[in-house]
Amino acid sequence: MSVLDRFRLDGRRALVTGGGTGIGKGLAQALAEAGADVAVCGRTAATLDVTVAEIESRGVRSKAIHADVTSADDVRAAVQAVADDWGGLDIAVNNAGITTWVDAVDMPEDDWDRVLDTNLKGVFLCSQEAARVMIPQGRGAIVNVASISAQIINRPQQQAHYSASKAGVVHLTRALAAEWAEHGVRVNAVSPGYTRTEMVNAPHMIPARPIWTRDTPMGRMAEIEEIQGAVVFLASDAAAFVTGHDLVVDGGVTAW
Repeated sequence: MSVLDRFRLDGRRALVTGGGTGIGKGLAQALAEAGADVAVCGRTAATLDVTVAEIESRGVRSKAIHADVTSADDVRAAVQAVADDWGGLDIAVNNAGITTWVDAVDMPEDDWDRVLDTNLKGVFLCSQEAARVMIPQGRGAIVNVASISAQIINRPQQQAHYSASKAGVVHLTRALAAEWAEHGVRVNAVSPGYTRTEMVNAPHMIPARPIWTRDTPMGRMAEIEEIQGAVVFLASDAAAFVTGHDLVVDGGVTAW
C-alpha cells in the first residue's frame, strides 16, 4: 500500500456527533471524501438531513440519527443503528460540544453541568459505545474533538467550564487509548484553535475576533477545511501507530 493509499477510508463505516453544522459537518464531509460511509447524529434533524444529502452526493452511504450525546440510551441507539445497518463501526468522531460565556463566580450550577455533560460525559458515552462495537472487531479509530482550551485559557471569553471539559477530553483520550490499544482500538484527539464557524458570527463573539487573530501567530482564524486533514489522518491507516495523541491545529496559539 502506498503512502497516499494509507490515508484512504474506502469501505470504512463512520459516525460523527454534532455532524449537522460547523466543524462536525466539515469533518463528516472529509471522511466521506476519503471514501467512508458516514452517519451523522445530533439534535437538529434539518441540519443533519442537509449534511446527509451532501455526503450521499459523493457516492457513499450516509444516514441521519437524532440523538443527544448526554443520554446513554440515545448514544447506544445511535451506535447500534450504524452497526446494525452497516455491519459494524470503524471510525467514531466525537465532536458534539457546547459552551457559554460567564464569569466563574457568577456561573449557575446548571451551566457547569450542561457543558460538562455534553463536552466530557458525552465524549465518554460515545467512546464507550463505539468501543463496545470496535473491540469485538479487533480494530477501530476514535477521534475526540478537544480544543486549545485544554492547554490555555482563552481570552476575552470567560469559560472555566469549557476549559475544564476540554482538558478532561484530552486526558480521557489518553486513558482510553491506554486501555484499548491491546484490542486494536486507537483513541486520539484533535484540538482546533480559533476556527471560523457559524458561531463566530454571533453578536457577542464579533468583538472577540480581533483578539483571537492577534493571539494567533499566523494572524488569522482557521477555516474548517484546515481541521479536516488532521481527523482524516488520525482515522486512517496512515496513523496506524498513533494513539493517545492530542493533535493541535491552532495556527501557533499554544506556541506563545
